[in-house]
Amino acid sequence: MELRQLECFVAVAEESSFTRAAARLHLVQSTVSATIAALEKELAAPLLVRTTRRVSLTDAGLELLPKARVALDAVRDARDVVHAVRGGLRGTLRIGTMSSLGLIDLPALLGRFHRDHPEVSVRLATAASCGGSPELITALAEGRLDLAFVSIPGQGPAAARLRHLTSTRLDLVVPREHPLAGRGTAAISDLADEPFIDFPSGYGNRAVTDRAFTAAGLRRHVTIEITDIAAGVDFVRNRLGLALLPRGAVGPDDDLTTLDIADADLDWPISLATPAERTPSAAARAFERLVDRHLAERS
Repeated sequence: MELRQLECFVAVAEESSFTRAAARLHLVQSTVSATIAALEKELAAPLLVRTTRRVSLTDAGLELLPKARVALDAVRDARDVVHAVRGGLRGTLRIGTMSSLGLIDLPALLGRFHRDHPEVSVRLATAASCGGSPELITALAEGRLDLAFVSIPGQGPAAARLRHLTSTRLDLVVPREHPLAGRGTAAISDLADEPFIDFPSGYGNRAVTDRAFTAAGLRRHVTIEITDIAAGVDFVRNRLGLALLPRGAVGPDDDLTTLDIADADLDWPISLATPAERTPSAAARAFERLVDRHLAERS
């Protein structure tokens, strides 16, 4: 059994497609197919179910996948050790992120990391394309990400280690002519029967708002779902509803105003997640240290 065979197998399993796996590995599709076929012949067992629409794992493939990831992680760790002795980091760092990170300036972080470790290739996956923090956690557990910025209010998942980084207050954003606009604060009961613009279920800020309304015994009507904070601001500006958005999302604006909902827990937590059952790569550990320095400099 060769490492290239395991790499091809893991890529096809994670992508559910020979075409996408080939693109990820920078190989032609026929090479990936032939490599998987050779692995199946060596193991005397089919690993994949191939249909015209997608590729899925057989029972044997499901059993092999975690072992293959462990083997590839061991090889990665061996490379890390050698590169450390030679004075540099190499490889690929796969980071998942939400669309907004409050006080964390991700572009600045990535730029600084690239300057410090130019031989590390960074791949970024956003929550908008992955389905929110729960899907980012799943990607971590399955080995498709090395670390991720997530928002998981309440108890953390077993599949990941969460390190709290910061919290951002969610403020109510309303048009200037709204009856609440003249106040500095409002009660959550004032928001009953209002149309809301919010993120889809699964997103951390949506979980925070849902929990706050449930705790107050109120139902809420979400009329529009978004995956971008700036879009939420624009929808409020066009009088399509109200929104609870991270503090600072709305700057000085003649058309909108923000209020604090003083009697509700609307703190939106942001954490850095790493896999619970995998050792972080040297590049991932270096990025974690950089995040710590970044937050210390901003505190």
